[in-house]
Amino acid sequence: MRCLLDTQTFLWLAAGDERLGSRCVQAYLDTQNDSFLSIASVWEMAIKLSVGRLTLGRPLRQLVETARKGQGIRLLPIELEHALHVAQLPFHHRDPFDRLIVAQALVEGMTILSRDESLDRYGVQRVW
Repeated sequence: MRCLLDTQTFLWLAAGDERLGSRCVQAYLDTQNDSFLSIASVWEMAIKLSVGRLTLGRPLRQLVETARKGQGIRLLPIELEHALHVAQLPFHHRDPFDRLIVAQALVEGMTILSRDESLDRYGVQRVW
């Protein structure tokens, strides 16, 4: 399975947060699965840091690089097809970053690791 971490899931995994769903953790730890972090999530975290809505214990670059090198999380770039697919999505969700992550998951055939049940309305596979 190819897993796309939503932003909150990525942050909770990095922090070892106990609120993570057990099925989500199992999917993430399964060595048969590949885990990805969207550049949209990195962009979202950067914006939230710059406006004071997110605090990290280390620089964002270090957090992402540790995830890439230490945990094998791959970065998923934003491709033209991803951005164009957002226009085809019904407006179930107001968050533009989540909408892009949904589009990426649909275009790439990925499962989203997220606790956000509202994403289910897009017909995307979600594990929590």
